[in-house]
Amino acid sequence: MQGSDTKAKKNARLEDIAREAGVSISTVSRALNDSPAVKRRTKQEIWKIARAHDYDFRSTMPNGPVGAEATIAVIVPAPQARDSRVADPFFLELLAGITEAARDRNADLVISHIFPRSDEDLEFAMTTSRATGMIFIGQSSLHNAFNALADRDDRFVVWGAEFPDAKYCSVGSDNVAGGRRATSHLLRLGRKRILFLGDTEAPEAEQRFRGYRQALDEAGVALDDALTIPAHFDVQSGEAATRSAINRGIEFDGIFAASDLIAIGAIRALTLSGRSVPEDVSVVGYDNIPAARLVTPRLTTIDQDTNLAGRMLVSKLIDTQGGQATSERLETSLLIRDSCGG
Repeated sequence: MQGSDTKAKKNARLEDIAREAGVSISTVSRALNDSPAVKRRTKQEIWKIARAHDYDFRSTMPNGPVGAEATIAVIVPAPQARDSRVADPFFLELLAGITEAARDRNADLVISHIFPRSDEDLEFAMTTSRATGMIFIGQSSLHNAFNALADRDDRFVVWGAEFPDAKYCSVGSDNVAGGRRATSHLLRLGRKRILFLGDTEAPEAEQRFRGYRQALDEAGVALDDALTIPAHFDVQSGEAATRSAINRGIEFDGIFAASDLIAIGAIRALTLSGRSVPEDVSVVGYDNIPAARLVTPRLTTIDQDTNLAGRMLVSKLIDTQGGQATSERLETSLLIRDSCGG
């Protein structure tokens, strides 16, 4: 008996659903395509019957609950040469800002499983999604691919760095100004040998490094390549990079880290080596993640307004019609805490 029920479900047709719902076949078809010509309650009843019969209508089912003004897909491109850090605290803070902004605009939010690494992946994401538009968190090495995509489809916005030749809309903080502000603060404290920890292949980190160089130049401090050490955006990488500098005998009295996670790892390495923060080494991070206020010593950092960022990303995606939205940079601010000692 159970087998015959399963077979009946798999063989369900539009006629069967129409008969059970007491409506015409055309009404069922319209409902499964989320047509506005069908009343909301009728749609819900038809969807319920279709699901009960295992009728395959995922391709025509609306992206979210009925009544949403739009559906936004959030996609995280693969970072350079490493796995995605979807659990990165800054990503979660930014996602929270996007979520609140989407809710205010009566829009649904979908976190996509797609993990683009190439031009083809971006094209696949855009041509197969039924979302109203997409927010890409980070550019990775896909700037040129985003430019090519913008020539064909403008239903997307990118959180990340701004490039002079960008054909697409991006929203992000003023990374150069943030890097300059962080480094200038360390210089004002009398620090002269300042490590830069970050992955300069990543667009945002490269721009923060550019700000670091500008601050040194403005202060008349020569750039020392030995003080630039690669580090990915995680605690372990920051700790390893700092330990490497210590083991190689590199002298330094300050650290500007391209992210708070890198900075927290650096503080751990310094503490384990017997160096005091901030007495021996002053440390500044970037992002102002919640953990920055909780570590000991509390981390001085560059703050990015994730709530404002979320509103900007959603607004640029929903409000711009018939043309590309204008890219914008968010101002940053320096939050001075215990890791700098002043």
